[in-house]
Amino acid sequence: MIKTSQFKNAFSNWNKLSLLKVVKYTSFIIGAIILIFVLIFIFFSGPFIDTFLKDRITKAFTNAYPAYSIQLGDMHYNVWKNRLRCDSVILKTSKFTCSVASFSVSGIGAMKILQQRNFTPNSLSSSVIDAQKIELNFHPSRNVIRFGSLHISIPDSEMTSDSIKYYSLLGDEQFFAKSQFKQTRFRFDISQIKIMGLDFLALLQGNIYDARSINLHDVFADIFVNMDKPYDKNSSNPQMPNEALSSMKEIVRVDSVKIISGRLNYSERFAVGAKPGVVTFNKVNISVNGIANHTVPPKTAVLHGEGLFMNSGAIKLFMAIPLTSTNFSLQYSGSFGAMDVIKLNSFIEAGEHHRIKSGALQSATFNIKVNSGQANGTLRVLYKDLSIAILNKNTGSENGIFDRISSLISKVFIIRGTNMPDKKGLMKIGEIKYTRKPDESFTQFVWFALRSGVGNVVGFTPK
Repeated sequence: MIKTSQFKNAFSNWNKLSLLKVVKYTSFIIGAIILIFVLIFIFFSGPFIDTFLKDRITKAFTNAYPAYSIQLGDMHYNVWKNRLRCDSVILKTSKFTCSVASFSVSGIGAMKILQQRNFTPNSLSSSVIDAQKIELNFHPSRNVIRFGSLHISIPDSEMTSDSIKYYSLLGDEQFFAKSQFKQTRFRFDISQIKIMGLDFLALLQGNIYDARSINLHDVFADIFVNMDKPYDKNSSNPQMPNEALSSMKEIVRVDSVKIISGRLNYSERFAVGAKPGVVTFNKVNISVNGIANHTVPPKTAVLHGEGLFMNSGAIKLFMAIPLTSTNFSLQYSGSFGAMDVIKLNSFIEAGEHHRIKSGALQSATFNIKVNSGQANGTLRVLYKDLSIAILNKNTGSENGIFDRISSLISKVFIIRGTNMPDKKGLMKIGEIKYTRKPDESFTQFVWFALRSGVGNVVGFTPK
């Protein structure tokens, strides 16, 4: 019924540009720009900054970081507000280019820096940083991250960013054509990210990621996979959450992460130029508590999520993931609400060459435990009047004689059309038994384990 690779590669390639890697790049860039401003105080802090010292500051920065080049716009210093502003900053390396339309720092301990003639992160302990229209362009991948604005208040331990966008400069066909292997194209659009309780000074030093809460508002994710190319078997196997966190030298401590009012479009293309299969999630709200590594006893992250599947069925999800465990283990459970399963045709017609003619899901609940990559659990699903037709792969039609015969065989000998309690209250309970394959990502494994229970109930064997 449902494509075995429905969620395959959905998030595996995101490891190539992980959130922590983006944070590292961003914190380094912010730190480098702040250092430029500090150099101004070291050399001179008068009204002639822009005229006499721009070249000197640029050369000093280039000598300190020879792999980088810097271009500075007009500079202004307000003595009364102790605020230093630059109209524009462009930072270039072989890996990326960062441009900032405007950048300002206030509250720098100028006299202390002048007396010591050096700079430490503690010199920024009273600073407030504001930037507008930040763009990071990653040259090899041609991926771009944009921030409409960025506000950092170190005294308040707060960071806020608006209008965050992540996308590729390449069109979808160009993006997929650049590799002979299967690729995943990501686009993200986030209205606002707000971080409270942030230890920004430790973030600048690059050894601690510590925050009380991270809230992401109005998140839209668009994920597109080209299934017409093979998987790269030489690529490294995806890490599970416990492996990723425990392998990090940096200390990670985040009390809570929330996604508020999210949307997800997931698509798979099976031929060049062909119409992709699409599944959607709307009104998504997710909270994760207890993200940490290097803790004794091991920390367990707890996830609660809810949303609307295919703009129809309500879904709920619970997960408990030991992040610093030596083996991959977790527990997850959840439910699906009533929906007309014909809505799944937007995906399975393209992916499975099947068409659901009729069917009504009343409810479904599942409970799964994973120990060392082995999933075991149960699925209880109530549905009725399920009827499926097989489509011609070339024409997409179900009217051919062989297609009608195949559909009849599928209905009579394979598919269980109804799974409702009988007069004794008995019904088919799906048994979940699934072992993770080395090349499966976390999301793939979670879905494939659940899907094995769907196959056990409905009466088909996953491909």
